[in-house]
Amino acid sequence: MDVTEASERCESVLDAIGGAVIADREFLETVLLGVLSSGHVLLEDVPGTGKTLTARSFASALGLSFSRVQFTPDLLPADVTGTHVFNEETRDFEFNEGPIFANVVLADEINRAPPKTQAALLEAMEEAQVTVDGDTHELPRPFFVIATQNPVEQEGTFPLPEAQVDRFAVKSSIGYPDADGEYELLRRRAGRSAQSPSIGTVLDEKLVTDLREVPETVRVDDDLLEYVADVARATREDRRVEVGVSPRGTQRLFEAARARAVLEGREFVTPDDIKRVAQPVLAHRVVLTPDAKVNGVEKAAIVDRVLDEVAVPTVEQRA
Repeated sequence: MDVTEASERCESVLDAIGGAVIADREFLETVLLGVLSSGHVLLEDVPGTGKTLTARSFASALGLSFSRVQFTPDLLPADVTGTHVFNEETRDFEFNEGPIFANVVLADEINRAPPKTQAALLEAMEEAQVTVDGDTHELPRPFFVIATQNPVEQEGTFPLPEAQVDRFAVKSSIGYPDADGEYELLRRRAGRSAQSPSIGTVLDEKLVTDLREVPETVRVDDDLLEYVADVARATREDRRVEVGVSPRGTQRLFEAARARAVLEGREFVTPDDIKRVAQPVLAHRVVLTPDAKVNGVEKAAIVDRVLDEVAVPTVEQRA
């Protein structure tokens, strides 16, 4: 699959999902960036904005298996990964796969589960495998996690550790629809009998696998590699930042920029590609100092400052 075909197929996926989910096109593209760059997506928004519908719609449009895990305080790691069960007929223990054995896993309200259960996802997200009782089991390919959390209601929640937040390629939010969007939501609901909209299949497992390989063919010039590194390093030098973007985050910025170029139908990355993906890729990786938190500093403001101050490669330099 070449870049042109990949871009056309991405457009078809976005059009199909847009027919079910009332959301900005930019938001849907951000989620698709996570898929294209072989990463995972964290959605943070208030209840009822369509986070679960978004995850289910992406799975349907991509033709992939889907599993939803409702994270609760009493959820155990085995409830996610699976466990060994004794078979009386064979007189042996057999492994029963947990809900994580799907192409698309929705970790709903992930911050409501205790850290031990949250940690059960770490190996899966990084290695696409789980280890249970010393045995390693491969997860289906392609595999990616869409996790959700509620930023408002914090009682009874367990904040995600930085090591896990860093595993998410992008973080985004849907937000409330505008007046036209909310009207459209009601109009669509009035036109069907089912409470939730259905969505057709656009791709299949093989096509998604092929699609995720296309960004690897996108060219990134050396001056842009330096720009990506400079942007990431600049987040560590801000006095309001306690922990800046990790080297993993630098790599994710590079990968997301290539995926952005694919969405645009280009075989090369431009500075604008890097700027457009910087917020969803970098902001959630920044850890503010206590003083910055007290003063209400936003992580997005840190990224904005970095993008304003780091010199952008010019067209002449690229030539």
